[in-house]
Amino acid sequence: MTDIGLRNAVKRVALLNLGYFGVEFAVALSIGSVSLFADSIDFLEDASVSLLILMALSWSIRNRARVGMALAGILLIPGLATIWTAWHKFMVPVAPEPLPLSLTGFGALVVNLSCAMMLVRFRDHSGSLTRAAFLSARNDALANIAIVAAGIVTAFLWHSAWPDLIVGIAIAVMNADAAREVWMTARDEQRAAA
Repeated sequence: MTDIGLRNAVKRVALLNLGYFGVEFAVALSIGSVSLFADSIDFLEDASVSLLILMALSWSIRNRARVGMALAGILLIPGLATIWTAWHKFMVPVAPEPLPLSLTGFGALVVNLSCAMMLVRFRDHSGSLTRAAFLSARNDALANIAIVAAGIVTAFLWHSAWPDLIVGIAIAVMNADAAREVWMTARDEQRAAA
């Protein structure tokens, strides 16, 4: 029963993430936002992680631990993409449009809170796999709050590229920390299985 519920939740999470990736990526490109770009790549990564989790749920603990370690590496990809995008933004520090930035960040927040709510009861069910999905959704919701705040700050207090850049880099750091936590959980699982 729990496995069926988990599979259904992970399928819904994968579809929501894939759908919002397209929305956020398009807006990020149109307004030149580092934080939205980072978050959109993160939505694509989350959809991929969810699909990997669906495949690996029926595998042995040892194989799930291996997938968990791979997921830790995957969690670093958005951070690397963000650093690359931020570097280009440093060269041409133009502030993104604040209203689309905040509205798109708010839409992402709704999607990520929905995903986190679907996954919260399963966060410890299959070790590193579901932990990775839950941490990703939780961290993304926090990042989305920061994106909305960056849009508000850009609109009313500091019309600069810096609020967007700071949030984009913070998203990269958060993903690195989640990757570390998933790696440690997967490593512990692998030791327990040995």
